[in-house]
Amino acid sequence: MEIVKQMLLLLLCFPCHGMGTTAGSGTFDVKDFGARANGVSDDSKPFLAAWDAACKSSGKAKILVPSGTYLLNPVKFSGPCRDADILQGTLKATTDLNKFGNGQGWVQFGRVDGLTVTGGGTFDGQGAVSWPYNKCPKEKNCKVLPTSVKFVNTNNTIVKDITSLNSKFFHMALLGCQNFKGSGITITAPATSPNTDGIHLEGNTGVTIASSKIGTGDDCVSIGHGNSFVTISGITCGPGHGISVGSLGRYKDEEDVQNIVVKDSRLIGTMNGVRVKTWANSPVKTSAINITFENLVMRDVGNPIIIDQTYCPYAKCDNSASSKVKLSDVRFRNIRGTTTSPVAVTLKCSKGMPCEKLSFHDVNFQHAGPGNISSTCLNVKAESSGTNNPLPCQ
Repeated sequence: MEIVKQMLLLLLCFPCHGMGTTAGSGTFDVKDFGARANGVSDDSKPFLAAWDAACKSSGKAKILVPSGTYLLNPVKFSGPCRDADILQGTLKATTDLNKFGNGQGWVQFGRVDGLTVTGGGTFDGQGAVSWPYNKCPKEKNCKVLPTSVKFVNTNNTIVKDITSLNSKFFHMALLGCQNFKGSGITITAPATSPNTDGIHLEGNTGVTIASSKIGTGDDCVSIGHGNSFVTISGITCGPGHGISVGSLGRYKDEEDVQNIVVKDSRLIGTMNGVRVKTWANSPVKTSAINITFENLVMRDVGNPIIIDQTYCPYAKCDNSASSKVKLSDVRFRNIRGTTTSPVAVTLKCSKGMPCEKLSFHDVNFQHAGPGNISSTCLNVKAESSGTNNPLPCQ
């Protein structure tokens, strides 16, 4: 696909099936559908109209968005639709929270096969106005603010060379997707912005996130329940809370996690490094198995390695029963750097379902200041090989 620099958005369908047919093929300019591109008028309906027309085309169809700033209310680009390519420029989210339902996203792509989002543009969530209304860091039953970009039940998706700025809640969420490839993604929000996870995953199979720079007020990448065959590589993370598997074990409909790899990445000035976190008193038994963290460099990280099966982000949680998430085959390999904490490795496993087959190989940390470092463990015996500092509890 030829990239034309002055274009903001380009969609191609080759063709889009299941949405009806319109004879022939062509280019669908959102301005022909009424978009004003002044950053003030709501351009949501023109975008949706252009999408609908392109997906009804029987041949190659292009959605063209000429230069400008486009203000959008919540929009859902829904299929079934096949082979859609989008070259994305600058879209700005409305700051009016009354436009959103509880948990509703801002821009959502759903039931599309062969979607590509690329081209160096920006999703600007304009979240700073909304962050004071986010009560989720302190209240368990809170109103969830909008995620900036959602991919729901998409197949064969490519997201490349795009930016997400200042989301109201999560920047990007992948839900029930298969074969998703993301690279060259830049995600930016202040360290103090609440719940602005960079990329959150739930219920996906075959996800690769590579060569991306993420700095937020929460996890750079969070891998939730139901994910399998996920590879996270080449990430520069910071500021933020690190890269996490979890949290897991909070809801009764959760599914297992398996075959996760986090590798070849850097974490700089983050609150945590890499961690696995599960809630105590889980409603159902699940497992998280075959998880590898390898070839990581950390600089001035608060808590480099954490397994926490009593995870609780609130002042008080129900810890009357142990976590029912079984952790097994978790590997830490070739990880090095500096920590601002005297405890570099924390392994706090479930009393009812102790961790099994945890291993360390060539994991070396130094304290960023004076003093020694140590590890702390509960309900686990970790294996080690190579040179490790600190030694994991054995």
